[in-house]
Amino acid sequence: MAELATGPTKSGRRASCVKREADSRSASWRALARGQASDERQGTRDDSLSFGLYVHVPVCRSKCRYCGFYSLPADRVDAPRLVDGLLLELDRCERTGFCTAYIGGGSPSSLPVNDLLRLVQQVRRRCLPAAEFTVECNPGQVDAGFLEGLRTAGVNRLSFGAQSFLARELELLGRGHSVEQIGAAVTAARRAGFENVGLDLIFAIPGSSPADWQASLDAAVALNIEHVSAYSLSFEPGTVFEAWRRAGRLAAVDEELDRAMYEWTIDRLERAGLRQYEISNFARPGFECRHNLGYWANRPYVGIGPAAASCLTLDIREGGRRITNDADIERYLAAVESGRPAPAQTQVVSPDDAVCETAVLNLRRRGGIDLAEFRRRTGLDPMRIFADPIERYRAMGLMEVTDRAVRLAGRALPVADTILCDFSALD
Repeated sequence: MAELATGPTKSGRRASCVKREADSRSASWRALARGQASDERQGTRDDSLSFGLYVHVPVCRSKCRYCGFYSLPADRVDAPRLVDGLLLELDRCERTGFCTAYIGGGSPSSLPVNDLLRLVQQVRRRCLPAAEFTVECNPGQVDAGFLEGLRTAGVNRLSFGAQSFLARELELLGRGHSVEQIGAAVTAARRAGFENVGLDLIFAIPGSSPADWQASLDAAVALNIEHVSAYSLSFEPGTVFEAWRRAGRLAAVDEELDRAMYEWTIDRLERAGLRQYEISNFARPGFECRHNLGYWANRPYVGIGPAAASCLTLDIREGGRRITNDADIERYLAAVESGRPAPAQTQVVSPDDAVCETAVLNLRRRGGIDLAEFRRRTGLDPMRIFADPIERYRAMGLMEVTDRAVRLAGRALPVADTILCDFSALD
């Protein structure tokens, strides 16, 4: 799985400390439709109302031992039926003109190529001509014909789940691809015409040393890719790794080593021209992931597929709703095939919560909270409503304030989650 999977997860996870309440799904979609109609009547298109589209393909050829996201083995899923279901839900979504699209999983590349191309072609039809369109791929599941098909169908960005350039680490993680296949996949992508290619990498893998992680980063840099997402391994509930940890078969890397690896990541990638633009993400100038930037700006998005999330916060000052589809392929397909909405839970986002979520997500960006943009979108001054945490962390040297922005200082990045929770509620 590369980058964001079911809305803001891996590289843009919303703070769990922001509370949410339940509400009805139908009301949420009516609100979405009203927002679109209002947009069109006024003849304007505010960037804050530019929607992204996420399509979740919850199938993998095999489950990675660290992965806590919903997915099923590909050999247990009727791929043509799943894609038909995804297209049914997409057809019922009234919105078009998406500014970004992202097909993730799971592993979309584990689908038969004809089924994936059917999905890609229909998603492309819903997007603006200049939309960024990303598909996640496992490096061991692509070849020249597969990648040429994606490029011809309108995909213009690839995200490869590399995770490591050490064979023993790939085996431990359960990745199902080789080190050599990572380089081969990037080379094939270039030959297919892709100019925007990213890699997912994991550090703090059990048993890993600083030299191991440095070797992986050096190998990634040598491929001259445009984007890197680098995450510290976490032990998620229900995963093989978590069971092994409880049984004493596996131990987490200690915090000091984890932090050293993270700090090395920032230094090494920036020296290679990959600028850190979010806590876990690095890109060459102009190649920042626009889809993920939409999450961190707290802009609205539509999620399609089992376990996918939609954010219908059209106006932060009015709050909004978040819809999360049921994480069950069979229940999902039974519903959409019978003409019913995909089974889902809906959460109300109050105006105060929407303001706090915007601050938390903005602070994940290295540029932090743009003061003018925040005031325009919320009607509030972040320097006033978050005065206490801003002053406290600035005094500690963990936050920087200018006349234009509030941002985390470099030394605050390893402890960012703790700091961000202090922005999750208004006094």
